[in-house]
Amino acid sequence: VMGSMTGIAVHDAWAPYDTYTPAGHQLCCAHLLRELTAAAELAPQAVWPGQAADALLRLKTAADTARTEGQAGIDPDLLTEQTGLFRQAALVAVKDHQHEKSKTGRKLTALGRRMRDRIDDYLRFAVDLRSPFDNNRAEQQIRMVKIRQKVSGGLRTLDGAQQFALIRSYLATATAHGRNIMNALTELVAGCPWLPTGAATT
Repeated sequence: VMGSMTGIAVHDAWAPYDTYTPAGHQLCCAHLLRELTAAAELAPQAVWPGQAADALLRLKTAADTARTEGQAGIDPDLLTEQTGLFRQAALVAVKDHQHEKSKTGRKLTALGRRMRDRIDDYLRFAVDLRSPFDNNRAEQQIRMVKIRQKVSGGLRTLDGAQQFALIRSYLATATAHGRNIMNALTELVAGCPWLPTGAATT
């Protein structure tokens, strides 16, 4: 799937995702907010975790509002201001912790460097309104697989796993397009599956 996608890949900072080259990457800001919360607990005297989190949330609110109101983008002055505050927080994180030899210091330095080096990927959602703030929708779809594993102990055959994934994908796509799940299943069983507009049939 990843090898053939042409859109924006929304994911956490797990390095293997970066080996794929879609139109762009959006690093999950929900993951980052959790990391910033942890950073604030590890370094309670530090101001930068709160500053970065505040900038993210202000940009998210602006992007959500612009999307709802059908605007092409968020206010340029707000974007410049909050991007600058986020970048400044990342630079302070690196400066304040890079000489610390402890495990905590190394972790905070690594977080600051990632924020600094991948700021465009973290803030893509504020520049391109097609890009979501986080990858929660994707993780919600995967959750059913994990529940199935917990209940039955696993997907016992590859064929069964593939069928389960196909059905879940079909239902998730139908739901995303506002279709009733029972109607979509009925059409599927009748041999006339619902397809999104423009989708090819085989």
